[in-house]
Amino acid sequence: MTDIITDLPALALDWHRAGRGVAIATVVQTWGSAPRAVGSQLVITADGAMEGSVSGGCVEGAVITEAIDALEDGKPRVLEFGVSDDEAFAVGLACGGEIKVLVEPVGTALPIALLEELVAARAQKTPVAYVTDLVNGNPRLAPRDSYPDRFRLDRSGVEEDGRTFVAVHNPPLRMIIVGAVHIAQFLVVMARACGYAPTLIDPRAAFGSQDRFPGETILEDWPDEAMATLKPDHRTAVVTLTHDPKLDDPAIQAVLASEAFYLGCLGSKRTHAKRVARLEEAGFDAAQIARIHAPVGLDIGGRNPAEIAVSIMAEVTQSLRKAR
Repeated sequence: MTDIITDLPALALDWHRAGRGVAIATVVQTWGSAPRAVGSQLVITADGAMEGSVSGGCVEGAVITEAIDALEDGKPRVLEFGVSDDEAFAVGLACGGEIKVLVEPVGTALPIALLEELVAARAQKTPVAYVTDLVNGNPRLAPRDSYPDRFRLDRSGVEEDGRTFVAVHNPPLRMIIVGAVHIAQFLVVMARACGYAPTLIDPRAAFGSQDRFPGETILEDWPDEAMATLKPDHRTAVVTLTHDPKLDDPAIQAVLASEAFYLGCLGSKRTHAKRVARLEEAGFDAAQIARIHAPVGLDIGGRNPAEIAVSIMAEVTQSLRKAR
């Protein structure tokens, strides 16, 4: 539930430390075509300043009023709103829906120590769940293995008991692409659209240029050196596309020693067989080598670079979202 522009929990903590009364409003449930997803947040101060969104503007005036009231009495509240078809159309939705919003004053309903712990976990890219009872409150933090399916799917929501709300705070998704080749030109666009922050690695300056990849992060280091800096984690997908063992192999070996959830390598079955032999000679066992998706991408019959990029993005998504 990370806001794209602002780290809202950190902002709420900063505002509180500055002496401003602060409340956090969070979408906890939706029905129909709601303007904002579950987990979306709005931070409100006692003087009416705000950042974030819980409704695309439809009901935020009412949420702000309730948040200011909550700051006066120090108590949380759960608000329910219906979004009419006309209101939904105004924010780009086909039809209306309903949303349930939890409002928590910082310092009372949401203890400062707990907010500090949450902000620290997010800063350290540690996956953590914010869990609270919508009836009795008493929020707490829980580790990733407490709600594995929610973390795998990036899905905040209310548990089957109808009252336990779990807000998933996952580190951002990353995709590291080794080889600034033609396929990569399509893949970086698709990766970004799917919520990944892409990084390109290619020591060949003619390939990894801003002319070919405008605005992208491009590292001209050797892949193993770049991997040591980037430190792939369980929210990182890595794709090697150079077709050159001098570049791909060091990257692959570095990734096999990491927690990256996906490693895909371009090349035919014959090329991969040679790659496997080199990895075995380097001391990697069958279980480690089995982590490699090769030939890279789902077999959708794609031929041109854009179609291959589609197949890669599909396989990365499948690896992230489907239970292993």
